[in-house]
Amino acid sequence: MSHAVTHPVKLCWLHPERDQDLQPPRYHSELAAGMDVAAAVSEPLTIAPGEIAMLPTGFAVAIAPGYEIQVRPRSGLAIKHGVTVVNSPGTIDADYRGEVKVGLINHGREPFTINRGDRIAQLVLAPVCRASIEVVTELDATVRQDGGFGHTGR
Repeated sequence: MSHAVTHPVKLCWLHPERDQDLQPPRYHSELAAGMDVAAAVSEPLTIAPGEIAMLPTGFAVAIAPGYEIQVRPRSGLAIKHGVTVVNSPGTIDADYRGEVKVGLINHGREPFTINRGDRIAQLVLAPVCRASIEVVTELDATVRQDGGFGHTGR
């Protein structure tokens, strides 16, 4: 029995005949927040230390208005190999209909190879709150005021 509320996300394979071997994004445990997404690379792709690569997933999505999909790193890749999502979290907006791609960067010391079907990131569906900007001449005072990084001494 799942405890999470679900919202439909439509997924369209862009080349179904080519990508029929790939799994759609999916949750790997009952309470997982993120769906693992697989690389749709046609051949192994090696990311050198310090290099950025844009990896295809082979699909596009339609998300309901008021939501986004966040593209987040997989903790195992980041911790074990230093490979992470370069613009983490990436955002897929509700009105985007192009291929979902994942930008990875190798912060590790060794080249890292991505193979077809490897889980490269996770996708998290999240609600979007939009700001309504109000220009004012001064802001309400707070105890912190303009104290920045490390201002509390902790």
